[in-house]
Amino acid sequence: MMEASQPSLIASSDIERRRASAVEQSSDARRQAQMATEHYQFIWRSLRRLGVVPQAVDDAAQQVFTLASEKIARIVPGCERSFLFQTSIRVAMSIRRTHAQKREDMLGEELEELVDPSPLPDATVEERRRRMHLDALLDELPMELRTVFVLFEIEGMPSPEIAAMLEIPVGTVASRLRRARETFRGSAARLRKRLDRKVKS
Repeated sequence: MMEASQPSLIASSDIERRRASAVEQSSDARRQAQMATEHYQFIWRSLRRLGVVPQAVDDAAQQVFTLASEKIARIVPGCERSFLFQTSIRVAMSIRRTHAQKREDMLGEELEELVDPSPLPDATVEERRRRMHLDALLDELPMELRTVFVLFEIEGMPSPEIAAMLEIPVGTVASRLRRARETFRGSAARLRKRLDRKVKS
């Protein structure tokens, strides 16, 4: 009697495992879709401001979310944006190395030639110029300073949230932000002088 019932017990256990796996996969899929809906624009902007060239940003964002989907089980609920942003930093650094951008003297007279010639349709010439200058100034910042500067000054995030996202002390955020501002102001001053000379010449 016991022997006759054993196959059905095994089959039942296998069915339960399959059901559990299907439920887990469905849950992961919903979570991935929610991450994309809630955070795609933020990640896209972040990658751009972390130095990924315009023509590579879409692929970089796709790479970030692909990596997140592969590690979805390890992402603590509620920490999705932090995981995505930290992944964005690594992806941005990798892409910058791979493309080996030749951006020497980004504040020089050849700056216009290094900017994507096909901006968004609604962008004005002046908006494009401001973006171009901002990209050049951000490129003056080391990545650890750049990330804090972008999150605080451009994304408008408070220091405690930045600290949690980057998993660093709030004091470190304040220190990096101070250094980033100093570097940014110095670069901006040099840019203004260069532009003034260009206008007067």
